[in-house]
Amino acid sequence: MNPTTRRSVLRGALAAAATPLLAGCVTGGGGDKGPALRGAVTKENPLGVAEGAPLEVVIFKGAYGDQYALDAEKIYNQRHPQAKITHQGLQKVGEALQPRFVADTPPDVVDNTGAGELDLATLVKANQVADLTELLDAPSLHDPSVRVRDTLLPGVVDDGMFNGRPRALNLVMTAWGVWYSRTLFAERGWSYPKTWDEMFTLCGEIKKSGIAPWTHQGKYPDYMGDLLVSMAFKAGGNELLLAVDHLEPNAWKHEAMISAANAIAELVGKGYVMPGSEGLSHTEAQAAWSQGKAAFLPCGSWLEIEQQAVTPKNFQMAIMPPPQLSTSDKMPAVAVRASGAESFIVPEKARNRQGGMDFLRTMFAVPSARRFAELGGGLPSVKGATDGLTLSPGVQSVRSVIDAAGDNAFRYRFRFWYGTLKKSWDDATGELVAGRLSAQQWADRLQRAADAVARDPNITKYRR
Repeated sequence: MNPTTRRSVLRGALAAAATPLLAGCVTGGGGDKGPALRGAVTKENPLGVAEGAPLEVVIFKGAYGDQYALDAEKIYNQRHPQAKITHQGLQKVGEALQPRFVADTPPDVVDNTGAGELDLATLVKANQVADLTELLDAPSLHDPSVRVRDTLLPGVVDDGMFNGRPRALNLVMTAWGVWYSRTLFAERGWSYPKTWDEMFTLCGEIKKSGIAPWTHQGKYPDYMGDLLVSMAFKAGGNELLLAVDHLEPNAWKHEAMISAANAIAELVGKGYVMPGSEGLSHTEAQAAWSQGKAAFLPCGSWLEIEQQAVTPKNFQMAIMPPPQLSTSDKMPAVAVRASGAESFIVPEKARNRQGGMDFLRTMFAVPSARRFAELGGGLPSVKGATDGLTLSPGVQSVRSVIDAAGDNAFRYRFRFWYGTLKKSWDDATGELVAGRLSAQQWADRLQRAADAVARDPNITKYRR
């Protein structure tokens, strides 16, 4: 395939996450900027970074900001003093970088995070993302006797795997669940419910008090969508989770999926959701919740840092696992979705690909990870990074939830592997929480979308 044709295909695929990509049509590292730069491999330079090679870093400047990356760049410069570092902190990563991936002139390292992130599965299929095995097998910066992979929390490497190859590395260990204010609940004498029957009973009490039981980030339906599928996976167990990830027939029509969708629909039908929530952005919904207008909010563990400017000091926000659909759920009450977030990649065509990997080696060392925790309030995916630190209430609750889940922490991958299915999931869930789809209609629509992906020979299939 000639470069013009290949780039046209990649451009369309990154834009729509649906256009077929043809494998084996890409050139070696460095792209149109020239060959990838490599230096001598030594004990002090195990990844063979070319001295003097410039380094370009692009960071998603969201809830965690980008100061942690700027601090890591200073440490990188101490070891590579001749390197000129170009730093860019932005929010719409995909919009900014799609043309550069198409042109084979990507940055050297990218924090591919946020609502506008690049479609990673598309990039992987186009051979646009480097295999990080070399980085993971390199000696860690803070303890050269230990490989980078062995300094990471369980599951972190697996989160970035595509068909057995590590393509991304997640800086933050994140839990997704239901948030509430410990202060509010203590004042009102409320207890967090363990089951959805208990949830509906409590929602009735909350509504009588003049507070909306729930709100959600309606413009971004995956927040409620994650709550829904997490409930279903807790009820149906790992068997259902794998069936969904592996695009098996009728997985979305499983009784646990229908029950979970019915629970969400019932929240809406009984008036337990704050009016207008379906039209709110994440910041608007979260602000209303922080102001005490609603008792519950679905979100991941970045919530506290996102809300720090508007949350009352004694709010004492905390996360909890989604309540069980019933006490016969296959997973215990403590089971929670927990996996990596803030996803870093090194583009295969990066001119200073080795420098990109060495920057990640810097950032995933204990000193930089600890600095991230101090600045951003997140829970780093590096072992020991928060030892001795005084954690904020939200981060402490995240760590407690993950610790309590233990081996019952779960993760699903369909939303990362299949862009078209993810979009269908978002759209259908948005209709469900707006009261325009029934639970059965929601399940039927998603099963059709999953079946279409399964039948499409141009979409690479992944298994766990």
